[in-house]
Amino acid sequence: MNRLVVSACVLALAAGVAHAQSAKLPAVGDTLPQNGLPGWPDNLLWLYDAPSFPDSAGKVVVHWFCARKVATCTDDLARIITLKEQNPRVYVIAYVNGSKSDAQKLDPIRDSEGVGRGTLAYGPGVAALFKSMAITGPASLVVDVDNKIALVSTGSSPAELDARDSKVNALAGAIREYTASSDGPKTVKPNEKFKLTMTIQLASWLRYSKKSGTRTDFSLMVPGDIKCDSTKLTGDQLKIVDQLLTASVTCSGPRGDYEARAQINFGYETPAKATGIGTDGTTWKFQIR
Repeated sequence: MNRLVVSACVLALAAGVAHAQSAKLPAVGDTLPQNGLPGWPDNLLWLYDAPSFPDSAGKVVVHWFCARKVATCTDDLARIITLKEQNPRVYVIAYVNGSKSDAQKLDPIRDSEGVGRGTLAYGPGVAALFKSMAITGPASLVVDVDNKIALVSTGSSPAELDARDSKVNALAGAIREYTASSDGPKTVKPNEKFKLTMTIQLASWLRYSKKSGTRTDFSLMVPGDIKCDSTKLTGDQLKIVDQLLTASVTCSGPRGDYEARAQINFGYETPAKATGIGTDGTTWKFQIR
């Protein structure tokens, strides 16, 4: 190989290692993107692809650190594999302080690369990262769907690892693609106009689908005495601003006790271009006095 090329490679690697020496172990509440923090080396060697935002979006990301000479790493490896395999909402980014061969032996990704389950870094950049963050044994940074660190685990006792696993499972179990809410009056005057509103707040990593054939509509069922400006909304009649979808109708009626019901349907897309369908409903009970 040309000496100039070799020198350039050595300099680039040295720059990456020096860059990593400024990194510090982050704390709970800090923001941690999939590709690491400022000060982390940008020339890490990856056993698979680099961390993928489309694959990790909407999942709990576990940054897992381990080394071949640490006995407890083998035990924790089994735990991390179990977390990944039993919960599709977990994405693992592993950092193995060692060679490619060491990385292959401590690989929690295994055969799930390419299907959005994680990746693994190794080599000199990882060694520098371990040194700068003072990591000696198994360590984990658990990151919620908002990219905020929810747990920093640097212990290797069964109790500490149990606490980490419980945190990961709890965060993953709390993930929702959307939340639905509704608003309307409890009491109104006869023939006074009032609004019945239903909203869908889509998760931050999702987008409402604009693909042709995607069903987006709102249906309202009210007693015959209640008159509304519409009982069926479709397309542009539904207001969408970023991740918020709003369906609203204006109604009125004579004295009485009433109940109205509605159903809303919508489609959404993930960063990985997968599509999903959401359906939800609500009920309003109100008096006209």
